[in-house]
Amino acid sequence: MKKSIILGIFAAVGLTAGIATAGTLDDVKAKGFVQCGVSTGAPGFAFPNDAGEWAGLDVDYCRALSSAIFNDPKAVKFTPLSSAVRFTALGSGEVDILARNTTWTFSRDTDLKQTFLGVNYYDGQGFMVKKDLGVNSTLELDGATICIQVGTTTELNLADYFKANGMSYDPVPTADNAESQQQYLAGACDAYTTDASALYGTRANLEVPGDHVVLPEIISKEPLGPLVRHGDDQWADIGRWVLNAMIIAEEKGITSANIDSFGDSKDAEIHRLLGTGDSDLGAMTGLPKDGLYNSLKHIGNYAEIFERNLGEATGININRGLNELWTNGGILYSPPYR
Repeated sequence: MKKSIILGIFAAVGLTAGIATAGTLDDVKAKGFVQCGVSTGAPGFAFPNDAGEWAGLDVDYCRALSSAIFNDPKAVKFTPLSSAVRFTALGSGEVDILARNTTWTFSRDTDLKQTFLGVNYYDGQGFMVKKDLGVNSTLELDGATICIQVGTTTELNLADYFKANGMSYDPVPTADNAESQQQYLAGACDAYTTDASALYGTRANLEVPGDHVVLPEIISKEPLGPLVRHGDDQWADIGRWVLNAMIIAEEKGITSANIDSFGDSKDAEIHRLLGTGDSDLGAMTGLPKDGLYNSLKHIGNYAEIFERNLGEATGININRGLNELWTNGGILYSPPYR
């Protein structure tokens, strides 16, 4: 009797796990698109461009994901989410995946029951001030008013940093990046703090970017990446390897323009990645054999996505730094595709 009960429990757990594992991919295929949660407006990561279309590093990741599933970069819909509601929206199923310049932390990974798929941008928290304030370091901001988005790691880092340095500040709470920018420009705060990448993106879009200074100190580690719900292992595998494929493609010199020239390559990993070899690794996740090929063909490798959204031509012009490949002095690295 005891053995039967135990086997029954394991069977029930296995059934539940199977439902959770297959759920999101099946739902996505049934409705014909990926519902992607993004920022309400973060230049370079997720924002409506001049044509009214969503663009940015996180947006391109979502398009890469839809390309891998549907061979269509437009089979994705975007839900702009504030910092305060993003995790609830993912947990409730309002979105299939959250790609919203979100920092990977212990509590988010465990307490929130959500799974990070990797890092698509290594960032750190910085500060921006108006040049005429005459401040050259964050250590000169004692007693300053500071615009800060609530419900973020940025808010917690700010408190820790000022306490550690024996300084005080007056917070000006905001709901999102757009409100922070508005309050900062209106003079409601002396400084504006968020991820350094967002500060550079915001400054590039100001009327006179040179009137504003991003201070040199970086006060935190902010590994940003996409995330899904706990227990959705198949969906997590797909999202993780779409991201990894971009990194591997850059390592191998594969671009959206030259991808079709690798048919005679002697590199077995390239054939596995592009689905041109004998093995069909995509089937392990529910992707078509050429799913990652389609993703790279439509959207490109990591370097292409970075330059398109954060490079010199955008005006943001962020140095890749830590986001260089590990072979070029950065820490961008993918496990092998085998």
